[in-house]
Amino acid sequence: MNILDTIIENKKQEVSSKKAERCIADLERSVFFARETLSLKKFLSDESRTGIIAEFKRKSPSKGIINAYADVAEITKSYTDNGASALSVLTDEKFFGGSADDLMKARNNQIPILRKDFIIDEYQVIEAKSVGADAILLIAACLTPRQVQNLAKFARSLHLQTLLELHEEEELQHICEEIEIVGINNRNLKTFEVDIARSLRMAEKIPSGKIKIAESGISSVENIALFKQHGFKGFLIGENFMKEKKPSVAFASFVNKLKNTSMPGR
Repeated sequence: MNILDTIIENKKQEVSSKKAERCIADLERSVFFARETLSLKKFLSDESRTGIIAEFKRKSPSKGIINAYADVAEITKSYTDNGASALSVLTDEKFFGGSADDLMKARNNQIPILRKDFIIDEYQVIEAKSVGADAILLIAACLTPRQVQNLAKFARSLHLQTLLELHEEEELQHICEEIEIVGINNRNLKTFEVDIARSLRMAEKIPSGKIKIAESGISSVENIALFKQHGFKGFLIGENFMKEKKPSVAFASFVNKLKNTSMPGR
């Protein structure tokens, strides 16, 4: 059993437990549930912004502890103030050290927030809305095309947008009308190896009209320039900043380099 299989088995048990602990009606009474969501698609399409989806995460199965003591409110505010187009907040606890509380603390920022988790059930979509998310992540590797379509459609009914994450060319069939934003993860979730060249090849096969996002393994302005040449509008970056002693300073420095580099398309 690979790490993704292990995570999904754990997630099934986690969702079952959460359903028993807190009913949907209770989630819908959250103060965040009635708020007007922000459009991830709109923010990523704004040419005046950086296109960076800045991610907050404490650890990962491949790297272990990345930044155990980071303050989510402080760091996400700095990301926002320094030009992030959106935020991504890990809410998986067992494997990534995150929580729904992290996302709620980040909600003070007035840019879209992506709930980064392993979503397999409509309950988690409702939960995402209840903690202040504007968008959810669906990972093709752990869902069927029909499940992706149904979950994305359900998310849309709650005014949440969906980022569909792909890893292999075979997963291109998961793209459907309900999906407007498609991410290609440069890191293989089964082996955790990074291969940017494979992602660029896959990008050419994504239907026109979909916003393309590059995920993982992005560590330089040159990486972003390369992805932009292949039509990418968004760049999800987390570890590159979170591994630093002061992620906020690392992010500000990165954005400054980005602004001082002449790149086509933004």
